[in-house]
Amino acid sequence: MAEGLFKEGIAAARLSPEKYADNFSDLHPPLDHHEALVESDRCYFCYDAPCMQACPTSIDIPLFIRQISTGNPIGSAKTIFDQNILGGMCARVCPTETLCEEVCVREVAEGKPVQIGRLQRYATDVAMAQNKQFYERANNTGKKVAVVGAGPAGLAAAHRLARYGHEVTVLEAREKSGGLNEYGIAAYKSTDNFAQAEVDYVTAIGGISIVNGKALGRDYALSDLTASYDAVFLGLGLTGVNALRAEGEESDGVENAVEFIAELRQARDLSALEVGRRVVVIGGGMTAIDAAVQSKLLGAEEVTICYRRGKEHMNASEFEQDLATSKGVTIRHWMQPKMVVAENGRVAGIELEYTAMAGEKLAGTGKTLRLEADQVFKAIGQSFDPASLNGSGASIAMEAGRIKVDAEGRTSLPKVWAGGDCIFGGDDLTVSGVAQGRDAAESIHLALMGG
Repeated sequence: MAEGLFKEGIAAARLSPEKYADNFSDLHPPLDHHEALVESDRCYFCYDAPCMQACPTSIDIPLFIRQISTGNPIGSAKTIFDQNILGGMCARVCPTETLCEEVCVREVAEGKPVQIGRLQRYATDVAMAQNKQFYERANNTGKKVAVVGAGPAGLAAAHRLARYGHEVTVLEAREKSGGLNEYGIAAYKSTDNFAQAEVDYVTAIGGISIVNGKALGRDYALSDLTASYDAVFLGLGLTGVNALRAEGEESDGVENAVEFIAELRQARDLSALEVGRRVVVIGGGMTAIDAAVQSKLLGAEEVTICYRRGKEHMNASEFEQDLATSKGVTIRHWMQPKMVVAENGRVAGIELEYTAMAGEKLAGTGKTLRLEADQVFKAIGQSFDPASLNGSGASIAMEAGRIKVDAEGRTSLPKVWAGGDCIFGGDDLTVSGVAQGRDAAESIHLALMGG
């Protein structure tokens, strides 16, 4: 980095325009035709396909790779979209290193798995570039379904329902559709406005209308939907942010990592974004990694992730942790926030307490460490806020703070299904949300048609 670019405190324009462009270029550049053929040839096409078993959407991975190897990327894309209509984004953001690629026979035997994610991106990119639509709407059934939330779960549900001939209205609180894919993914993982391109591709089947800027609990009630529609799917996502529970966390400069990532994703000019000189991120998941890495790429001089447990306990994959350290991020384990140190109301540092296991429980040791910081990001998880469901008739059953559903995605309320991060058992992964939305749509279809 050029000497003299750093400014004290939180500031913008720390880097040159060329450096911003380079820092936020595609993390995994797409394979070209030759590279895809070479990589697909590495697949053993296992008959028991452990990779397929590890995929939440159960894509037939050996088949789609074989189709690439025989020069049929369009057929490969159809194999992928049959199970996962958001296969393009999942190819970019799925933690394949802990899912399909982790169990790849090549990985087990050689430590170098087939690059399943990049092959999936190759095939889906070819199909989307040609706007190849594989599915036609069935005859109109006359049934109307409301989908709350245009995130991965909602879009997957809407597409499958539209295929069956139902009329789908998607109600999205934000000004853009895509949910997590639009607002919650690191900018270097999804470039060139791909999230919106995928929304357009999914809705091109017809029979899906998206209404943006309409929030459940503010603009309409759940009881309104159950009265006006034959079925309702809730794909609300997570909106609450867990607190640090540390003294002084209301100080200026303590920010929500999710909002930081969303702001960065929507920024037209990265140089206009302010970032601290010394940044501390509290958390151990994907959000913490994304916030830390992007702080460094925006020009932060020192970025430190602090996590209350050990490396092996972090929700972020080992690949993501290695990515962070390769970008100059320091990861410190076994410490929890105790107090945000403020000067004149602004963050000046953070005091952390070392932790250790006391039997089966995590406990503070009493020993502390202070890190200088002018910006602190909270990335210790999100929670579901059920307030939007209140006051709309019968209460919906909850479990561990999220919506309780059965194996088909049914909630305790008649005509109402749910999926994605808002349900109990959701794991905050795009691919899982897609699977839950797709499967709930199958259940809704059967219910609507009397099956």
